[in-house]
Amino acid sequence: MKYRLAVLLLSMTALGGTMSPASAAKFDIDPVHSGIAFYIDHLGFSKVIGVAQEFSGAFEFDGSKPDASKLDVKVTVASISTNNKQRDGDIQGADWFNATEFPEITFVGKEFKKTNETTGQIAGDLTIAGVTRPTTLAVTFNKEGQNPWDKSHVVGFSATTKVKRSDFGMKAALGMIGDEVDLVIQVEGREHKA
Repeated sequence: MKYRLAVLLLSMTALGGTMSPASAAKFDIDPVHSGIAFYIDHLGFSKVIGVAQEFSGAFEFDGSKPDASKLDVKVTVASISTNNKQRDGDIQGADWFNATEFPEITFVGKEFKKTNETTGQIAGDLTIAGVTRPTTLAVTFNKEGQNPWDKSHVVGFSATTKVKRSDFGMKAALGMIGDEVDLVIQVEGREHKA
């Protein structure tokens, strides 16, 4: 199934907003306040919801120069959950994610484009099960500022995209389980402290 949403997770970090620090800052994705979810059709009756429970990544961001951003994200395939142990076990197998041979999903942002004051696109390379395909994320800049609890510098984004699992070699049960997968990502990044 399309758990590559993991990949999406990363993407949402990258592009431009209305507020900006004096220069590009490096942010670590905060896994406690970020999330990656995906939706895939089941027999036309409903959409199965899945989440990536373990992911990590970092990005560089300057709201005044969003096109100079950088983004690199990793998702642990074994952490993908659809709230069903049997199904989760199946999707780890060779017909799906092949987690033994390819334990991570990655997304590397290549192009960052601001479309207006709060939205943009991140084009990059998504790698799932050893296959790399170009993927574009639609990103919304939410907010940049100081976290009132710990005074850290934080920036937040939301992102969405659609991918076809068959593009990554996952062709099991096509016609019964959807090919197109919707990815929804929420990201908070905390400025990296050396």
